[in-house]
Amino acid sequence: MAENTVQETQVQAKPKEPLFGKKERKLLSDPLNDNNPITVQVLGVCSALAVTSLVYPSVVMSIAVVFVCAFSSLFTSLLRNSIPKQVRMIVQLVIIATLVTIVELVLKGFNYPIYKQLSVYIGLIITNCIVMGRLEAFAMANKPWRSFLDGVGNGLGYGAILIIVAFFREVFGKGTLFAGSPLEWNIIGPNNEIVSYTINTAAEGSWLGWYSNNGLMVMPAAAMFLIGIFIWIQRSYNKKLIDIS
Repeated sequence: MAENTVQETQVQAKPKEPLFGKKERKLLSDPLNDNNPITVQVLGVCSALAVTSLVYPSVVMSIAVVFVCAFSSLFTSLLRNSIPKQVRMIVQLVIIATLVTIVELVLKGFNYPIYKQLSVYIGLIITNCIVMGRLEAFAMANKPWRSFLDGVGNGLGYGAILIIVAFFREVFGKGTLFAGSPLEWNIIGPNNEIVSYTINTAAEGSWLGWYSNNGLMVMPAAAMFLIGIFIWIQRSYNKKLIDIS
């Protein structure tokens, strides 16, 4: 009897898993570097080429993917033991499509111009390999909280690359930052009657009179070159990634 009581006490005293333990923090940090969805897993590249000509749409797209990836992982994990294996992918697509519809309706209601700009690509989140891949590889085999963190981490890793690529493309392609948003900043270019820039390349005696914004940077090909450069830089200082992907 005494032994049974001790065993029951030990079972009851089993420590709870921490909300932000080492494993949980790794789920958030790994996709930002060692397991980045774009530069390491080479997923979601199509949208990275399409929406990164400006920073503002890229930020909105990043938030949308974080939301969809996090909550689709959460709901899939909650339902994982109830989903028949034969229809698991259909159920996952329904969950993702529902969340994407919510994103579309919110954008349409609160920011119609950005909705028009991103409407096609927001819809394509349903087929984004990053979202579907995390449901299959992680959410179907892990608890809800860890699945949610994994979704947040992968969404942030994807969004970080989008925003960095968009920053370089917009600054060097158009000379602006956050164009189309309340935070729009005209950084460099020739002043005229309509637009004034912080750095006026047309000013008399300006040593930047030779500078002209590079139209190539606003084309999708520029995003591919930039992502390739980021992959090269990342593997240069992180040798363990050289043989990956």
